[in-house]
Amino acid sequence: MSDKNNTLMYKGHPLRRKGNLVYYGSMADKYIIMMQISATQKEGGLDLASKVHMELQLTDPDLKSRDRVVKKSDLPDLFSAIDMGSTWLMRALAGK
Repeated sequence: MSDKNNTLMYKGHPLRRKGNLVYYGSMADKYIIMMQISATQKEGGLDLASKVHMELQLTDPDLKSRDRVVKKSDLPDLFSAIDMGSTWLMRALAGK
């Protein structure tokens, strides 16, 4: 089974998680969204994100990490971050 079949997709772009970081987009594109879960709270026995730091970043490996950040925001939950992140990513990739 190929890796493409196992990748979680949202609005045509891959979503990947590593620890408290969630990456949205492809490194083959010019931009990606990085979401860092800063705080969680228990709700119904589950840990839910209660604070998420989100950044629109350039994927150019020659830039320093602080120079890659194009836009950033803090949001109250993961759904809001993914929703806003998809808008930022679509606009950035469209050149708007």
